[in-house]
Amino acid sequence: MKPSSALKAVISMDDGLLMRGAFYVLLAAAAAFLVIDLREISTAEAARPALEVMPNLPTFLPATTAPGAPGSPPVQPSSPEEVLRKPMTFNLVSGGVLRAEGTIDPGAADRFASEVEARGEYIKLVSLNSPGGSVDDAIAMSKLIRERNIATKVAEKALCASSCPIIFAGGVARSAEKDAVVGVHQVFNGSIERPSPEQAMSSAQATTARVARHLDEMDIGAGLWIHALETPPNQLYYLTPAEMSKYRLTTDAIAASEPNAG
Repeated sequence: MKPSSALKAVISMDDGLLMRGAFYVLLAAAAAFLVIDLREISTAEAARPALEVMPNLPTFLPATTAPGAPGSPPVQPSSPEEVLRKPMTFNLVSGGVLRAEGTIDPGAADRFASEVEARGEYIKLVSLNSPGGSVDDAIAMSKLIRERNIATKVAEKALCASSCPIIFAGGVARSAEKDAVVGVHQVFNGSIERPSPEQAMSSAQATTARVARHLDEMDIGAGLWIHALETPPNQLYYLTPAEMSKYRLTTDAIAASEPNAG
C-alpha cells in the first residue's frame, strides 16, 4: 500500500520542524487548559460568600419588632427613615435651638463647627435627631458642644442612636423628653473597604477605647458603654429614662431652663 500524501508530507519533514510543530501543539493545549482553569477559579470565587460588610448605618428599627415588644424602641420615631439617613443638616430656630438632623456623615463635625462659629452665642441648645454615623465626627461635635457651654436635647419621638448619644453626652445640660428614642450598640467598620479580621478587631478596640475615654471625660457613667458593648452592631439597646438618669446621660438642671422650641 502506498503511503498517503499526508503521511508523505510528514515523512519528508526534518526533525527540527517536527519538534517545533509538537511544541506549538503542546503550547496550544496548555493555553486551553489554562483558560478552563481560570474559568473554574472565577466560578469558585463567585460562589464563595464574600466577607460581610456592615451597612453604613445599623438597622436602628428592626422590622421584626414593634414598639413595646422585647428589643424594640419605646415608640416609633416621628421622622421617616429616608430623612434620618440623609447627611446631617443644621437649622437654627427660635429660642437659640439648633436642630441637628440626619446621619452623622464624615464632615458633619466641620459643618457643625462652621455653624457654631457663624451663629456664635445664639446657639443655646442642640436638639438631636439622628440614627448615628461617624464616631470621629460625633466625638468632635461633642467636645465642641462642651467647650461652648451648649446644652443638648432629644425631643419627643426624636431618635438619637448609635454614635448620636456621644454628641448628646457633650451637653453641659442634657434632657430626653418623654418618648425620646435613645439607643446604643457596638462600634463597627462602616466603610466599603474590607480589612482583615485582625485589622477590624484592632480598629474596633481602638475606637471603643476612644469612646469610653470621651464619655468618662464627659462624666457619663461607665454602665452606659457596657450596654453598647453587649449589643451587636445591627441591633440597638434602648435606654429607659431611669437608665439615662442613672448613667448621667441626662441631667436635672435642664428641666427648668431649656428653651421650649426643638
